[in-house]
Amino acid sequence: MSTKEILEKQHLEKEDIKHLLSTTGREMEMLLHKALEVKLNRLDNYVHLRGLIEFSNICRKSCLYCGVRSKNSKVERYTLTEEEVIECARLAHQLGYGSVAIQSGERNDPAFVEQITRLVRRIKEIDHGSLGITLSLGEQSDETYRQWFEAGAHRYLLRIEASNEELYYKIHPHDEQHDFHRRLACIDSLLNIGYQTGTGVMVGLPFQTLDNLADDLLFFRHKDVAMVGMGPYIPHPDTPLYQYADQIPSVKERMELTLKMIAILRLMMPEINMVAATANQTIDPLGREKAIAAGANVIMPNLTPNQYREDYLIYPDKACVSDKPEECYTCLDIRMKAIGHQILYNAWGDSVAFTKKKK
Repeated sequence: MSTKEILEKQHLEKEDIKHLLSTTGREMEMLLHKALEVKLNRLDNYVHLRGLIEFSNICRKSCLYCGVRSKNSKVERYTLTEEEVIECARLAHQLGYGSVAIQSGERNDPAFVEQITRLVRRIKEIDHGSLGITLSLGEQSDETYRQWFEAGAHRYLLRIEASNEELYYKIHPHDEQHDFHRRLACIDSLLNIGYQTGTGVMVGLPFQTLDNLADDLLFFRHKDVAMVGMGPYIPHPDTPLYQYADQIPSVKERMELTLKMIAILRLMMPEINMVAATANQTIDPLGREKAIAAGANVIMPNLTPNQYREDYLIYPDKACVSDKPEECYTCLDIRMKAIGHQILYNAWGDSVAFTKKKK
């Protein structure tokens, strides 16, 4: 079956997905054009913002790809004060972002859980609860997820990073802290509680195949998630996985593969939210624009106080680390208008797919 014929199908199967992931040149352009067409028809040209607050780089895990892994002694550890977090949230409100996303290294101690609960409640007090709240705080108990949900968080991002168990353990230690099935159970817990649940993967990992990537996309559809974040893998020199950096696709290939993943998923799940990850812009100056044009519809501008950002580098040379929030605000607006999109200010930007499912 030709690319054109596959793009006309209503339901993509695994072999269709693998074919589309293999496209190059004109056929890849056909895929990206089709994905943009579907997005504009189902979601319009709106881009939603999530003001990112990198709360802490203290982590109990030691994922083999991550620059803030617990065993990396070169990182200066920090945790924002509660007042710093609230100030970031107030700034998000002033800039009209509509939503914030609190991200952190993985912790599950009682003090951390209670602190997040307090922060969520305090953010909900800003302008009578006008800010939406996304959390990305790793694996927690059902009780903790429910506590944060009841406090006012309504979206949660827990990236699976690799939906294939064998690949998962090639990028994570195989120990009691890193359990593939526990991570799957956490995603199911979030779905059952009622969060707009998001997940995602890195693209271009060592040992990763097109078969793996196709299965990742099928995993998202099977779980019926509300949002997905996918970005290119960027090797960090202070991590064990860096030794395989010479075995991964080139920067250009990883960028193109990421765009194809976004485009195919937009065809498979037309009304979910998809993030144009900062990692895209890190390896390509126009990476976020390209991701938006391929089907993504969410951007996460960084609100973390600048003095902490160099210490939250999951991957090196992260884009926009030195940008001030007000500069980023103006820059994003101009960049999105340049590609025929508009930022939807003062809106939560909930997943259309999730909203319809709830009715």
